[in-house]
Amino acid sequence: MRDVRETMSALPADLVRLRRDPTVAQTLRSVVAATISYVVALRLSNEAAPLTAPLTALLVVQVTLYSTLTTGIRRVNAVVTGVLMAIAFSALVGLTWWSLAILLLAALVVGRFVRAGEFVVEVGISAMLVLGVTQVANTAWDRVLDTLIGAVVGLLFNVLFVPPVWVSTAGESIEGLARRMRQLILRVSEDLSAPKPVGLAAARLHEARRLDNDIAEVDASLRQAEESVRFNPRVREGLLHRVVLRTGLDTLEICTVVLRVLARTLTDLAKARREEPLFPEEIGTALEELLGHLADAVVSFAVLVTSDVSASAEMAEGRLAEDLAAATASREEVAQLLLLRIQERPRQWQLYGAVLTEIDRMLDELDMENRSQRLMEELDRSSREQREKHPRLAAFRQWTVGALPRRDRRTKRR
Repeated sequence: MRDVRETMSALPADLVRLRRDPTVAQTLRSVVAATISYVVALRLSNEAAPLTAPLTALLVVQVTLYSTLTTGIRRVNAVVTGVLMAIAFSALVGLTWWSLAILLLAALVVGRFVRAGEFVVEVGISAMLVLGVTQVANTAWDRVLDTLIGAVVGLLFNVLFVPPVWVSTAGESIEGLARRMRQLILRVSEDLSAPKPVGLAAARLHEARRLDNDIAEVDASLRQAEESVRFNPRVREGLLHRVVLRTGLDTLEICTVVLRVLARTLTDLAKARREEPLFPEEIGTALEELLGHLADAVVSFAVLVTSDVSASAEMAEGRLAEDLAAATASREEVAQLLLLRIQERPRQWQLYGAVLTEIDRMLDELDMENRSQRLMEELDRSSREQREKHPRLAAFRQWTVGALPRRDRRTKRR
């Protein structure tokens, strides 16, 4: 009975998690849009089963509004081009093996010229299917109509029912990456003052290398979030959201690379000192404390990057400042201990210095002042690229601001 109650209590959380899953959202939205397009096509098309309409809607509706608009235009362009080529081609020759080859060749070439993009193959598919049916002219125009119905329904569906903004999903991915990095840093710091087998050190190195796969997955989630805020009326500061998350992921990616180098340095140190501890007990304990603060700072940085509410952001910023201050203090202690150790036993001083340098690089990347500067530079760069890409729109905005009365401009600045 207790298991049943626990299962029932967990259902709402599971439903919320499914609702926020991009795959689930994409599946439900595609099914609804395809069904609506089929119902509309039944009333407007002459075909008994206008399946081209739901097929087009199924392909047009994407997980974000931006991808739906861009994909829908290119797909309609590809299908209509193929159908029109089949209509023109059927007036000259029928369906034979050589005519089919010529039509496909021409369709694929023309698809490049009409900029069908990744849907060039659909130009040939549409032309081939229309050429192979009887009563080519009537069927071809019905296919064009069905394609337009499916595309229009798919576009209107995403415009009227705007897809979710996947910023929170990307934020969860970034935080998940940071927590995996934290666990790896803590595992690397284990037993620094004890003899460490080379195999164990090499295993940590392989774990650090596998973080590259996690970076790729988070990057894909972030690209989806960046597209979800484009043309989305729910988001007012889409550029800021994109830049904040992107620069945050860039910082974590650099820290991942540095962490891999640190794991490599410790592996080389383990090879050179097979029967001895990597570090004396005092240095190992201090270094473990330093890496613990560094691991906490990585997570605090990710929380700061993904925080939307001002209160949450201030709390995350304070926590990151505390972690960085503690790590900096531990770093100074470790540096003094390593200096004394090198003076006594200068062997492997390069590896000792490399460990400290790699930790310094991660602390520098997580520093809030450096992040603020990098964020402002990225915002300026993105704004400049937008102005260069759309100069007329930028000039219109500047003219609009200049045309405002002086009083309105003061109000707007406030």
